[in-house]
Amino acid sequence: MSELTIAGLRVVREIALTGSFTAAARLLGYSQPAISRQVAAMEAAAGYPLFIREPRGVRVSAAGAVVVEHAGRVLASVDALRQDLVSLGDRLAGRIKVGAFPAATAVLVPRALARLRTRHPGLEVSLSEGSTPTLLRQLRAGRVGVAVIGVGAGLPEYDLDGVRHEVVFSGRLCVAVPAGHRLADAGVVPVRDLAGETWIAGEGSTGDPQFRAWPTLADPVIAYSVRGWPARLGLVAAGLGICLVPEVAALSIPPGVTTIRVDDPNWLGRVTVAVTPPEPTEEATAVVDALREAGDEIRAH
Repeated sequence: MSELTIAGLRVVREIALTGSFTAAARLLGYSQPAISRQVAAMEAAAGYPLFIREPRGVRVSAAGAVVVEHAGRVLASVDALRQDLVSLGDRLAGRIKVGAFPAATAVLVPRALARLRTRHPGLEVSLSEGSTPTLLRQLRAGRVGVAVIGVGAGLPEYDLDGVRHEVVFSGRLCVAVPAGHRLADAGVVPVRDLAGETWIAGEGSTGDPQFRAWPTLADPVIAYSVRGWPARLGLVAAGLGICLVPEVAALSIPPGVTTIRVDDPNWLGRVTVAVTPPEPTEEATAVVDALREAGDEIRAH
């Protein structure tokens, strides 16, 4: 007697998502006959046809919809079980403190911390925000294990001698505009199109990445200067100006605001760097790995 299987549930769900036996076989790395055998076995176990064959693919039957709904929950539980088993052998069960500049704490650092919680559930990670000079002092004093900072054009030449540093995100500088702005649907604009715009400028501690007007514009008009990102983006959403947003934080913008990219050959850009002691601990290495993976995920959007 045929039984419902994990492999079969995975196959049925993938076919339902793609609408094609062929596409499911390609994504799962199965041969076409193997996919067909899995479906036949699952239909025998269910006692109903799971798919209705059509000239241009398949669609899910009523019974198939029930199986697909349960498959999502079952497969999620199996993945969680697998992760729990993996974590039994995890040697990382200590503590580490991560310090980051504010823009990095919008998206990059939270996603990295979420990865660490799943991958190393025994690792306790605390987080603090601070200016780059403060974070570097804290790192050298051993009060943080990883410092996440921005470096590049328009910023001081931070002293990174005697520490280890790795780029974890290399993104553009974007401009946030109200949803109904004349440039909102442009995607990418030449820098000259920003001339004459009113800007919402950011204020921060000395040594922090500053996000005021576009860096190469001459004599920009600053309407408001505020410290926090919510205030800046709230003013933009209200139509009171536009502001800079580093791509590392662009996924955190609220409704009513959209981001555009700027074509400016004179802007050399900035990168986000994870700084650790010269011989980082296993915990610090795990944090840097998670930051780099989170950066790759952000770039993929």
